[in-house]
Amino acid sequence: MLDYIIVGGGIAGLCFAEILRQNNKSFMVITDKSQNSSVIAAGLYNPVILKRFSLPKDSEKHLHFMTSFYNTIEMRLGVRFNYKLPIYRRFTSVEEQNDWFIAADKPSLTNLLSTNIKSNTYKCIDAPFGFGEVMGTGYVDTATFITSCHKELIQSHQIQSYSFDYSDISIQDGCVSYKDFKSRHIVFADGFGIRSNPFFSYLPLDGTKGEILIISAPDLKLDVSINSGIFILPMGNDFYKVGATYEWDDKTPIPTEKARLEIINKLEEILLCDYTVVNHLAGIRPTVKDRKALIGTHPEYNNVHLLNGLGTRGVMLGPSMANELYQAIEHGHVIARDINLSRFKYK
Repeated sequence: MLDYIIVGGGIAGLCFAEILRQNNKSFMVITDKSQNSSVIAAGLYNPVILKRFSLPKDSEKHLHFMTSFYNTIEMRLGVRFNYKLPIYRRFTSVEEQNDWFIAADKPSLTNLLSTNIKSNTYKCIDAPFGFGEVMGTGYVDTATFITSCHKELIQSHQIQSYSFDYSDISIQDGCVSYKDFKSRHIVFADGFGIRSNPFFSYLPLDGTKGEILIISAPDLKLDVSINSGIFILPMGNDFYKVGATYEWDDKTPIPTEKARLEIINKLEEILLCDYTVVNHLAGIRPTVKDRKALIGTHPEYNNVHLLNGLGTRGVMLGPSMANELYQAIEHGHVIARDINLSRFKYK
């Protein structure tokens, strides 16, 4: 008998699999790769919400846990996917500079917002008022992370690639049966796929569609990520990810001309060089109305669990949320109410 079945092979599912590996637990990952938001995600991590100059709860703790977590995987697999990279907030006025200095005076943000205004040294970026630098930032190359982890799981025979059939699951006390597998627990890390999940579809995970462009801009020569209504993230070899959009009504993972034009219009407000759009990607982020994660155990079945709702901060929250759920299952740790799925009434 396995210790765990994990449904979902994106960031959340793979983070939980890694926690299990580190604790010598047996598991099987089942994924059909239908939820592609993890693959197309920018992967940027930033402890500060720049739009409101606020610090999400425990963000520095999440950042610290995430760093050692990803380093362990990189060393074991011999690949690199976690990159330290400054984020420069582009100022559009003196007033925005002043707002930055006011925010930097907050005790919680003093170590995260540099008070040294960065002058613009990038000839292809229109930034006459300079930039503010956010500390402790970077990005995870999510495609490399997911591909490398899947390859390892294939080699160790710990992954199955097909759509999960909920009609084939049987729950007994102390045992979950699914097709040819039996396990002590099952963890659903199915992202927006939760909408088809009979155990957790009552939860208010609405999902937010996001679209990004991949551009080629040989003259841009950025070595930082620019934040200015959109992000511009260097990927190497003169390629950049640019985005992202937020759409609450359309739940299809199909790129749209509306989003393409929205990104291009914002990009051309700050870009002073030629570029070519080489790809256009879309996915549905697993977001909850209160912008908090959804983790915990089903109210009726004590061996059915959920790891979801990581939203736009999946690479930063994934490792610590996976560990939080593991500690709750195996050691009875109490999950904080603001991220516990129990905060929503079971229907």
